[in-house]
Amino acid sequence: MPSQPPSQTHARHVVFAVAPELVLLDACGPVEAFWRAELTMRVASGIRGGDPCAYRTTLASVAGGVLPTFAGMPIVTERLDTLDPATIDTLIVPGVPIDDTTALQPELVAWIAAAAPHARRVASVCTGAFYLAAAGLLDGRRAATHWRNAAQLARRFPRIEVDPEPIFIRDERDGRVVWTSAGVTAGIDLALALIEEDCGHAVAMQAARRLVVFMKRPGGQSQFSEALAAQVSAGAEFDALHGWMAANLHGELSVERLAEEARMSPRTFARRYVDAVGRTPARMVAAMRVEAAAHALVQSRRPLKRIAADCGFGTEQNLRRAFERSYGVLPLDYRARFAAS
Repeated sequence: MPSQPPSQTHARHVVFAVAPELVLLDACGPVEAFWRAELTMRVASGIRGGDPCAYRTTLASVAGGVLPTFAGMPIVTERLDTLDPATIDTLIVPGVPIDDTTALQPELVAWIAAAAPHARRVASVCTGAFYLAAAGLLDGRRAATHWRNAAQLARRFPRIEVDPEPIFIRDERDGRVVWTSAGVTAGIDLALALIEEDCGHAVAMQAARRLVVFMKRPGGQSQFSEALAAQVSAGAEFDALHGWMAANLHGELSVERLAEEARMSPRTFARRYVDAVGRTPARMVAAMRVEAAAHALVQSRRPLKRIAADCGFGTEQNLRRAFERSYGVLPLDYRARFAAS
């Protein structure tokens, strides 16, 4: 059940604690979603002007003032140390570009660790999960982040159960609620879920309609990340083979056939492939076929029977089963939701 909508004098204070090089959409997407919910609540309550009735949002950084963002567009922020943590309803940490050499801002980590216990709930968008993790807020919890950073988060913070698939995760334990979300636009999905929890389905739906986005997207991150991303870890050893596989998805792609193409014995090939790519040849073939079918569905109007044959599924039934298993939706539903026209 959603909590009761706030009164005009008790709008929920949502604070975005941001670091330099902020991924702009990680913050502005959720801010816009909360504002659309605010507009919906104002219309429903007949409020014109005055204080916010549902949400007030604050973007704050360690130094305050003008903050550079990854997109190059500066934003103006308040100083974090001017905020009273007791007034924070929801603390959200958006992401920044992160690689193996990126150092987190220690002052921001310390502020998050100190302020989080005062907030009703804490959330992250994309790589903001690294800041929550550094502050000790994700230990023993299940968490999401951008699919490209999931393995890195798991390596860097081994006490976290990192799940690279969900668009967002709500983890409640020990009386604390922590939300984490996938990359970039997933912050909007997260914000809509928070709005639904606070103000009910109708308000969240109106906010989604105003934003022209889905209230709840089907499937997980795998529908937006490339199924072939695992190839990166393989280096050059299987590059030619992967190209050949992509061009021959309609044909027989057994381990024996792939081993023949790679000029190895089946046993040696299977072992070296798993070591290099991190998944079995059969799983890679399945991922490539589903990805190819997904692209065909949104980029063409070809019938399912043709797509199933072209991508190596054989029958429409096999294609449907693969889509439900991978994306949680049927192929035609996927086309309806993600096709350009």
